Parts: sequence; C-alpha cells; structure tokens
Amino acid sequence: MVFIPLTRLCRDRCGYCTFATAPARVSSPYMSLDEVMALAEAGRRVGVSEALFTLGERPELRYDEAARWLAQRGYRSTVDYVANAAQMVLEGTGLLPHVNAGALYDFELRQVRAASASQGMMIETLADVPAHRLAPDKTPERRLATLEAAGRERIPFTTGLLVGIGENRRDRLESLEAIAASHRRFGHVQEVIIQNFLPKPRTAMASEAPCDDEEFRWTIAVARLVLPPEIHLQAPPNLSDNPEELLRYGIDDFGGISPLTLDHVNPERAWPALDRLAELVDEAGLILEPRLSVYPEWSTDEFLDPGVKSAVMASADSMGLLRQDLWTSGGEASPPPVDTRRARTSRIGEILGRFDVGRGFSRDELTELFRARGADVEVIATLADEVRRELVGDDVTYVVNRNINYTNVCTFRCRFCAFSKGPLSLNLRGEPYLLTLDELADRVREARDRGATEVCLQGGIHPSFDGDYYVEVVRAVKSAVPDMHVHAFSALEIFEGARRSEQDLETYLRRLRDEGLKTLPGTAAEILRDDVRAHLCPDKISAAQWLEVHRAAHRVGLRSNITIMFGALEDPSAWAEHLVVTRDLQRETGGFTEFVPLPFVHMATPLFLKGLARRGPSFREAILMHAVARLHYAGLINNIQVSWVKMGVEGSRRLLRAGANDVGGTLMDENISRAAGAVHGQEMDVDSLVDLVNPLGRPLVQRSTLYGVVETPVSAGES
Repeated sequence: MVFIPLTRLCRDRCGYCTFATAPARVSSPYMSLDEVMALAEAGRRVGVSEALFTLGERPELRYDEAARWLAQRGYRSTVDYVANAAQMVLEGTGLLPHVNAGALYDFELRQVRAASASQGMMIETLADVPAHRLAPDKTPERRLATLEAAGRERIPFTTGLLVGIGENRRDRLESLEAIAASHRRFGHVQEVIIQNFLPKPRTAMASEAPCDDEEFRWTIAVARLVLPPEIHLQAPPNLSDNPEELLRYGIDDFGGISPLTLDHVNPERAWPALDRLAELVDEAGLILEPRLSVYPEWSTDEFLDPGVKSAVMASADSMGLLRQDLWTSGGEASPPPVDTRRARTSRIGEILGRFDVGRGFSRDELTELFRARGADVEVIATLADEVRRELVGDDVTYVVNRNINYTNVCTFRCRFCAFSKGPLSLNLRGEPYLLTLDELADRVREARDRGATEVCLQGGIHPSFDGDYYVEVVRAVKSAVPDMHVHAFSALEIFEGARRSEQDLETYLRRLRDEGLKTLPGTAAEILRDDVRAHLCPDKISAAQWLEVHRAAHRVGLRSNITIMFGALEDPSAWAEHLVVTRDLQRETGGFTEFVPLPFVHMATPLFLKGLARRGPSFREAILMHAVARLHYAGLINNIQVSWVKMGVEGSRRLLRAGANDVGGTLMDENISRAAGAVHGQEMDVDSLVDLVNPLGRPLVQRSTLYGVVETPVSAGES
C-alpha cells in the first residue's frame, strides 16, 4: 500500500500521538490533490494496490487555517475533501482507497463509501482513560456510534484496540464484545487490529511503559476467541520485534506494508522487508499472500459501490486476493515464474497423497487444489506432468483445421462475448455478417487445399435460422469436401436447432449425424453452474441442458469435448463443480475426447468494460486448471488441450509441462478470441508449432479430431 497522510492536523489531542501536529509545523493544512495523485501514481508504478488515507479528525473545527483552506477550495469539511481525493485516486490510478477518517456520521460514511473499498476507525478502548481526555472524538459513544453507522451503511470496516494506554483486561474484553455484537447485527467488520502501545518522545505519555508483551499476546488470543471466526485479526508487523511469534496467538494478517512510504503514525518503526517476512511465515508452515484493502468475503455487491466493485474485480484473483502478475490471457505480457519458495501445505499433500488414476476428486478437494499457492502449484503441476507421461506419453499432438464462424449475428446476449453482434450493430470490429452456403463451401475447399482434416463450425444464433439451417451447413461441407471431418455446433446451437425443428435432441442429432456431422465442440459450457451462468449468459441454456445435449450426442454415436471458460467472475468452487459434473457424465457415456480450458480474454468484452469481470485468470490459475484437470480426469479423459490463442507461445510451453499434451488446431481463421482482444494471432502453422514444441524436447505429432493417426500429415512449410 501507499500511505497518504492527507492532513496531520486534528482537533483531538491524544496522549500518545505524534502524527497530529500544529498548523505552524506544516507547510499546508492539507496535501493538495496534485500531491495526493503524485504519491498514488508513484505507488501504482511500484505495484501497490491500496491507497491508505490517514488523517486527523475534523481539524477545521479547531484550526481556522484548516477551515479557510477547505472553504477556499469549495469543500464543506475534511470528510468532503478526503472523499473527493479518494475518488480521484480510484479513477486515476486504480488503487483502492482505504479511508481512516475517524468518527463519522451516517451521511459522511455514505459519501466516503462511494469512493473507497473499505473504511476504518480504531475503537482503541471503551474505557475512560487519561490518554483520551482531550479527544472529543474518542468517547466510547462516538466510536460505537460510528461502528454501528458503518454497519447500517454496509461498509467493509476495520477497527481495533490499542493495548497498554491505561485500560485493563476487562476493558479489552468489553471492547471486543462490543465489536463482536455490532458485527453480529450487521456483518460488516472485516478486520480487527490489535496494536501494542509504544511510547513516543514529545508526547504526554512519553514516560509511560510500553505495552507488556504478555498482555499484548493475551489480547490477541482472547480476540480470536471472542470475535466471530470470519473477522480477520491483524497485528502490525513493524511494531513487534518478532512478528512471526504472533501467528501462534491467532492473527491471520499483517496489515499494510509500503515499499514507498513510511508508517506516518509510527515513523520510528520501519516496515519489515517483505522477503524476510515471507521467510518467517514460511518457516511457520504458512504462506504470506498480498490481499486487497477489502477482504474477499466483503467484495460483494452488498458491501461495495458499483464503481468501486469494478476496480476491486480488476485487481483481484479468483479468490478475491491481489492479482500478482501482469500476464493476462490473450495479452502480450510474458507469463511470470511460479514462486516455489514458500511452504507446501499439509492439506494439499493429503489430497495428492490420495490420488489414483480413475479416482477423481471431490468438490471440496478440487476447490482446495485450485486454491493452491506457492510451492504447492509446482507440486501439483509436476505430478500432473508425470501422469500425462504415464497415460499418453511425450507426444504433443495437434490437428490441422480451420475455424469457420458463419455468422456473428446472435439473438442471445452473453455478457462475455465480444464477437457476436445484434442485427443492426456496427463497431470497430466490422459489420454483422452471414456467410452464404457457397461461401462456406469455398472456405472448406480452401482448408482442404492447405491440408486441413477438420473444419470447426460455429456461429451466433441468427434470428433467421430455422432447424434446417444446421443440417444444410453440414450438407454443404460434405458436398464440397466429402472426407472433411465436421466438428460443429455448440450445445446452444444444437438445442436451438432441435427446438426450432420441434424435435427432441436425439432425433435432431441423428439428422445431423446422418448428413455427416462427426463431433461436437464443448463450447457454450462456460461455467456449468447456474448461479454463475446467471451473470455470464442469463438467456443461454442451463448447465443441465448443456449436459443433456452432450449426453444425447453420445447416445447417438457422436463424440464431443469439454470446455470451460474460466477467470471471468467465478471462484474455484465453480470450477470444481464444472469438473465434477462433466467427469460424472464421462463415466456414464464415455463420449468426451478431451478437456479444453479456455481462459477468459477480458480486454474488449462487454462484461469487463462494464466493470463486472476480472482480467481473466492469473497465470497461476491457468496452470492449476490444466494440471488439476489432468489429475481429476485421469483414466477417463486423457487428453488435455492448451489454447495457444489465449495462452501464447511461452504460456503454452509452460502448460505442456503441467499435464497438457495437445495444442489444439492450426485454426487458420480464429475470430472469437481476437474479437475479445487477444493478440496471439489467427493461425499457428506447422512451422510455428514446431518452434513452440522444440524447446520441450518432445515430438510434435499431427492427429485427427478423434486422436487417431493421420496417414499423410502436413509437413513443416506446407501449411
């Protein structure tokens, strides 16, 4: 985080504080907006995610200089100014403001909520202590009123105790119980800080003893017992000589650490080095992970203003923690190395210890594996690659194919789709189109001339289509090139074709099969959980309908594959559900040939542009999707495909070392990922695939759609 001390003036005079000062000791009562933005931008450049606004409480009520400064610039109060500054930082840098503005009223909390991801105010103590005698905003009534108001306003809130300022154990218990009671009413307290008092020179309490270590640790332990378990517990690491010892007493958070600014409240205590802190946490058998200012449990529509929610999603990974890499699916950035320094957790070891080919994992086990971090990711990937070698050998397979998207007009409104257009829409990616059957046949013949053994046919659901259209498409392909493998039609297209023909699924699929359809792509699966689909594609077929289309296809002798579009807005439990239900169907029918993870490409998608999606999966999540799938499907589905369009060359290589064995098709005309903003091209010819695979020291082998041998494969230089 970056520490922004918006004003050091304060109407309160606490006996221990060196942060607050007098107007004569500062060049200006407040930081200017230019100074705020310069500091925030410097923080953004070094990779911080949080702008921590810390400031004195209501200085305009004590100092004429502060009141005049605000009035001259059109601000009614300090709270008015901090809300504006936070809004500028949020919009200008993407940093998430956390605002510590003290004891506020409902309307003030509401104003700041619109510009911040979280807010905070330390209770410190509800006891009547000398340290607060000159601090009108530190009365128990004011502090509790603010805590309650924050709950009513649905604000992710941080509060806490300051230990050793004249209170006793009973006082601390009463303060903790008051926090717990407020949280039980409103569910808004995301974090409680237990901070130890350290005396500072030139304060009223300079001669007081520092907080006793035993009292400090007792308070942490008791807080963990008194507070509801969902409330996180923090102790600042720079205020303890051995912060790792505090882990044994119940904390799960070290708070903000800045690579750029000092701790303005405790300037004499330097932040610990992050690498060293990570080592100490690692030695305790835990993993140090950066988070956002708002914890995952509170990163919801209920607790975040819509404008803030979009910024949170842009910074978050699938678990709601800080996204740590610049790599994005379809983007230009190189994939990052996986951090293998950190501890392997016993839970992951236990799950992997139970692995056996053909066993699969439970939903809970899959969710745990997808949440893996640090060295656990490498352990999972290594095992997946060993299983890949055991099941399918070292061959890296591919198919020479051509994508043909016969229309980009669609009556459905999938919120992630940047390819489809309404009948009258125009945008920078071109006009709506519908290929004629002759044009389609020409593209099939061109594909054959370049060595393709497969055409992959998909398109939008055009309003003019009837149930015969898809039959005519297959007929046109087979008439043009009789031996071309027809891999065509998403589950949505099949469902709509059957509906418009007034036929059941199996009858309609037999018609298509008899015309020459051979296999179905697994597209339109997205995430096979309906609560997620309600956000991604609310008018599309349900998860059960997708499964039923593929079940029916397998019954009539058509094979298909499984896809998953991951990284948009769902969490690992949704991925687990997807893998469980598809594996269950494979056990029933045996009709799936491969699993194809499709990382969400975010750049030009409506969902992301409206602030409703993340920036796709992190690279760690992409590794885990391929590796965990290899283990879960092992023995039932033995082909795991990499999408070079979405992962890029280096990303694809990395995944081929993490359990994948196939790089999909040469494609020739990839449009859908490109429309969403992917930059990895529309075609990967055989020469390029050779270059991709050669560094792995594994053979590149052309296959058929059904993973059979191709008698006359395309040679390098021919495609």
